Amino acid sequence: MITLLADGGATEIEGPVVPHGTEVLGWTRKPHGWCRDEMCVPSFRAAAAESAEGVDLAAFAGLLGREVVSDGDEGVIAIGEPAETAPGEAPPFEELEKLRGTKVALVFWASWCGCRYDLPAWEALHRELAGHGFSVLSVSLDRDPGDAREWLDGVTHPAVIDADGRIAELYNVINVPTVVWVDEEGRIARPQDTMTATDTFRSMNGLSSERATAALRRWVVDGEAGTTLRELRAPTGDERRARLHARIAAWLLRSGRTAAAGRHLAEAAALAPHDLAVRRGLMPLQGVDPFGEEYFKVREELEAAGIAIYRPLPDWQEDAR
Repeated sequence: MITLLADGGATEIEGPVVPHGTEVLGWTRKPHGWCRDEMCVPSFRAAAAESAEGVDLAAFAGLLGREVVSDGDEGVIAIGEPAETAPGEAPPFEELEKLRGTKVALVFWASWCGCRYDLPAWEALHRELAGHGFSVLSVSLDRDPGDAREWLDGVTHPAVIDADGRIAELYNVINVPTVVWVDEEGRIARPQDTMTATDTFRSMNGLSSERATAALRRWVVDGEAGTTLRELRAPTGDERRARLHARIAAWLLRSGRTAAAGRHLAEAAALAPHDLAVRRGLMPLQGVDPFGEEYFKVREELEAAGIAIYRPLPDWQEDAR
């Protein structure tokens, strides 16, 4: 038996080749091909993943444009999300779909980030602008849900804890705080930006919360998003693979297999050294202080390489440093 990490869950399967007649990643075999809702992979394409023994899971995922990372020694395989959605469409997940018809600020944060102190300000904006058809939806990147819950006590806005990193993968979030604006029709109004709701750490990030929240209010009240860029910045193949190594590492750490997890963490860092959502986000599971020496070593490494910690710089922040 091996463990399949995909679509937000962990499932035990018999092996990397799935027996015929079995649903694969939510797709069902029909006479003309593999189908999911209205979408189908025609038989002539699916043949590349099929054999007399069954359906090769990794090959089938490749047909769907999904990255695969496996560890045969540890008995685990991780399959990523599709490379992209329709242009301009906000990748769907359950909590966001419930807010269709409402403008949404997706606020990515974590307990290991100073942005946790911004949550009361985001809650205040949520309450202030609710009458204009607006909602904050906060997404914690904490791998241990218990680390996030204490900071969510008393909030009324919708909140989700992205413990397996799936939503961060869907939205290509490499650090927090990151905010994405989604309009009433589920389309991107403003892609991933570093955005703060208070000036608590302005000395470190150089960002003006006053400018940012004023821009948000203009969008909510007047419909002016202030940008012509309406698509998410897409991840590279290396970034996508790094997140899968991180997903396997988190699973291994929870199982107490620290040495094996370390190999995947090293691979993730090599593939995407700038992805602090992975490198810093997994420190608590390793028993490492995410505010301590190891984190500042990573910062120094990135700064020496000319890689900005907070990026991209939003339009409204350009002269705020």
